[in-house]
Amino acid sequence: MTSIGKVLVVDDEAHIRKFVSVLLQSISTAVVAQAANGGEAIEAYARDKPDLVLLDVNMPRVNGLETLRELKRIDPQCNVVMLTSLVNRQTVEECLQLGAFGYLRKDNAPEELVVQLKKLLAECFDPKFTSTD
Repeated sequence: MTSIGKVLVVDDEAHIRKFVSVLLQSISTAVVAQAANGGEAIEAYARDKPDLVLLDVNMPRVNGLETLRELKRIDPQCNVVMLTSLVNRQTVEECLQLGAFGYLRKDNAPEELVVQLKKLLAECFDPKFTSTD
């Protein structure tokens, strides 16, 4: 299996960060850092230079939209995929307009999330990103 490199997982809920990290590791993708809010995410991005940021939409203090804006200001080429458990079409569209590559529903079953993660990783980085499972 091909690995894309480093991923930053940002979510205000520790169990979601851990869950997403485990899923990423199951498909040979390195989680370089985790952040509990937008401020931590911006610091981690500057420090670790991840290849991909998985960013929660709804967080206290600095929400996902504000964090996305700042990440794109710092690095217009950064790859960001939004994480959400809410289906709010307006928010999703705003994230895409701000430069997010896509979004994932984090309330899907783990098997479905793995499939979606592989698809997004392939679209974002490498059309040959496939599992050998």
